[in-house]
Amino acid sequence: MALRFVGIDPDTDLEHCPTVRADEESGELVIQGWKAGPEVRAACESNTPANGPIPDSEEIIRIPARMVPMIRKACDAVEHSNVR
Repeated sequence: MALRFVGIDPDTDLEHCPTVRADEESGELVIQGWKAGPEVRAACESNTPANGPIPDSEEIIRIPARMVPMIRKACDAVEHSNVR
C-alpha cells in the first residue's frame, strides 16, 4: 500500500486529528475524520438514492471545511497516479 500523507487538520490538538492521505496504488483517498453522530447518519440514510441503511463496511465522517485544500491535493495525487 502506497499511502501518501497529504495533510492534517491545522487546528488539531494532536489527539483528535482529521487527516487526509492518498493511496496512489489503488487510486483512492483515505480520510480520517470524526464519526458522524446518529442524527447526521439518519439524515444521510434518508437522503440518498441508495437502498437501505449504511452498511457496516462504510462510515459517515465529518471533517472541517478548512481541510478542503488538503483534499484537493489528495485528489490531484490520486488523479495523477498510474491507477485509472
